Amino acid sequence: MRSILLVKTSSLGDVVHNLPVASDIRARFPQACIDWVVEEGFADIPRLHPAIGRVIPVAVRRWRRAPFSAVTWREWRGFRQAARAGQYDLVLDTQGLIKSALLARQARGKHAGYAAGSAREPLAARFYDAVYAIPTALHAVERNRQLAAAALGYALDMPLDYGIAAAAPASPFTAPFTAPWLPAGPYCVLLTASSRADKLWPEADWLALAADLNARGLTCALPGGSAEERARAARLADGMARAAAAPPMRIADLAPLLAGAQLVVGVDTGLSHLAAALGRPTVCLFAGSHPELTGVYAGGTAINLGGAGAPPTAAQVIAAAAERL
Repeated sequence: MRSILLVKTSSLGDVVHNLPVASDIRARFPQACIDWVVEEGFADIPRLHPAIGRVIPVAVRRWRRAPFSAVTWREWRGFRQAARAGQYDLVLDTQGLIKSALLARQARGKHAGYAAGSAREPLAARFYDAVYAIPTALHAVERNRQLAAAALGYALDMPLDYGIAAAAPASPFTAPFTAPWLPAGPYCVLLTASSRADKLWPEADWLALAADLNARGLTCALPGGSAEERARAARLADGMARAAAAPPMRIADLAPLLAGAQLVVGVDTGLSHLAAALGRPTVCLFAGSHPELTGVYAGGTAINLGGAGAPPTAAQVIAAAAERL
């Protein structure tokens, strides 16, 4: 294999779950060039992996809002030109959607993906040259890895490796994280925001957790994406003894923040998955969804608590956090 194109466009957690595929391929084909098609908002994630060469961004979410505008068509042509710039030995769609399959077809090479019974959208399988049946009851990380192993013909006998751990050689996270808004000293990160209200954890429980973490000598850093999320983070930080609400931050800036934390506690959001991939002790809180197939997945350093309609109690989270400290 000389060149491989991975297609995994979104969402943030899904893109993180695809990082081990790049590690597996690099282990089996050390000289292969690995490129990646990804939504523009998540392009910083594959760029963290040293095995990834070219990152080809798309803007499907933005294009859908103005499908007939001149800007959309110009950007689409630019993507298609970038995707067809070379001939790939394999174009691997690990997303299994009609959208991702159509994006994959823009690149030249053999196209592979999930069989109809394994894909999230069965019709996507019609766009591949080769399809593979992968059990649907596996965690998303293992489904991605098994699909790549089947398509490329290697045994999946390597340990799980996201390829971006803070302790890895030549890591961009070797220096301690510092910022004017964050007090000096050891800190934890609390990821309190979610795009879905049913995934949120009660504010009173966040305050109880922070009181315990503050007593252990940790400052709490609270990022937020949207203005509403940052306002919630600021409100929570005001109720904590030692805490700081983060200013607006890009993923490229959030990754070093997470990598430098003593502990990360977050709701079911993509940044919780990124923290686990970075090898940080991570506690992920579930309230509106189940963790079995898409929870944080990083061995003994990460744990999922709760489930749909059954969020964990403050006492449970405090105990789990203490174990990881």
